[in-house]
Amino acid sequence: MNEELKHWFLYIILCSDDCLYTGITTDIDRRWKEHSGDLKKGAKFFRGRKPKEILYVEFFENRSEASQREYSIKKLSRSNKLLVISSKDNQIGEFEYLNSI
Repeated sequence: MNEELKHWFLYIILCSDDCLYTGITTDIDRRWKEHSGDLKKGAKFFRGRKPKEILYVEFFENRSEASQREYSIKKLSRSNKLLVISSKDNQIGEFEYLNSI
């Protein structure tokens, strides 16, 4: 697929040990399955811990914007990440079905 036609998502996952994982992808369904162990290529971060729930999703037109936002969120404290999760930018409503898989 042409890079210019892809849409990008930033997501925050609550893990089994209550830590928060932030990442980006073009296919949130596939990435959730990878992190859950249903498909190969999940992040090394999830070895020894399991994803519990997607708490936050934000849509971007390109990888550059998504990567910049990912970088800024990864620098935040847990309490500030929780503020981001509760913000109006959260588009999780479209992806809540993933939490029931």
